[in-house]
Amino acid sequence: MNSLRVRLGVLGLALLTGLTTPTPASAAEKAPSPTVEEQRLDRAAPQEILRRSGFDTVAPRLARALDAACSYGEARQAVAQEGARLWRRAVDRAQGRGPAGGDLSRDDDRPLYWARLGMTREVRTWEPDFGLTGGQRAALLDELERTSRGQTAVSYPHGKGLKRILLTGFDPFTLDRDIRISNPSGATALALDGTVIETADGPARIETAVFPVRWQDFTQGTVERTLRPYLPKVDLFTTVSQGRVGRFDIERTNGAWRGGFGDNDNVGRTETVPVTDPASQPQWTTTTLPYRAIVAAETGRFPVYDNTSVTEIPAGGTQPVVRPDGPTPGSTARQGGGGDYLSNEIAYRATLLRDRLGLHDRLPGGHVHTPVLQFGAGNTTEVTDPEFVRNRLDIIAQVRAILKAAAEQR
Repeated sequence: MNSLRVRLGVLGLALLTGLTTPTPASAAEKAPSPTVEEQRLDRAAPQEILRRSGFDTVAPRLARALDAACSYGEARQAVAQEGARLWRRAVDRAQGRGPAGGDLSRDDDRPLYWARLGMTREVRTWEPDFGLTGGQRAALLDELERTSRGQTAVSYPHGKGLKRILLTGFDPFTLDRDIRISNPSGATALALDGTVIETADGPARIETAVFPVRWQDFTQGTVERTLRPYLPKVDLFTTVSQGRVGRFDIERTNGAWRGGFGDNDNVGRTETVPVTDPASQPQWTTTTLPYRAIVAAETGRFPVYDNTSVTEIPAGGTQPVVRPDGPTPGSTARQGGGGDYLSNEIAYRATLLRDRLGLHDRLPGGHVHTPVLQFGAGNTTEVTDPEFVRNRLDIIAQVRAILKAAAEQR
């Protein structure tokens, strides 16, 4: 037993040394430049959003923590703590807890987005005295992304009598078109995380997470890694994103195709959605949400549609064809109901994961597209206005009502 204890002690020391020993200068790599997405942070609108929410202190706080780190292990701990702190702070602000930090409305998702980018830029450009390898920097960035998006914070109470709902949202996107853009799906995730809705069948707890608008993250499996532990345990899930003007869509069918539109790093991808085991990959997946009940329910001021349209290349054909009633047998996907961008892709990946886990026949899940969040008439410069806030609050409330309608069908 003594020799075993000695060997374990040596092993523990070796592991600790791996976390504390400085990286040799020959192994350290020069810090990369900020990404395209991070470079937008210096524009006037993001800085105003951060000031008016009090989130302008977030990145400097992380910078101080990194400066105090004497090893990679300490840096990773600091990144994990500050990432989780940001998510909790954003959720608390959205749900009326703690100080607002400024006059920007609490329902706003943009402080979280821009503060996170400030943090990732700090990590990406940080050059500590002890040196970092490229792999270590990538691991720090991954830890920060996951913790600051709520992806590691999903937690349901134990016990019976409580339904479990999982909802995901997205970052703002198309920011070169309008740097002021907010994403109502991300705002919904913040507003509903950890909340309970009362249904005719009892209470239902909602947990949420937010995803980036970047093709590479999806290629690397961020959706599957986040959702896989929870899908077998929940009673209902929905991915949510911003869709068309003035309407909600419950997307009936999702397609295995990337259409090439630029992401938040201005990178496009035109290809079949890359997944594990491509030999068994279907061209289409379908919703198992109770779409008829959702469409029929009185959920809010925006109309809700069961969207069945897709674009396909028919079996034996060569050109894309729009199919209003869904795909035909043997066809190749070119657009799901939600298009060919990352909203379609998260729906495809989540429902494919559901099916590969053997949950298709017992787990309601799919994708909800919200209306486009619009500014008030004539507002082309201000970061917010009363109509903008009202639209976002109404969308959040209607998503909540849609979840209630769906949960009551279980």
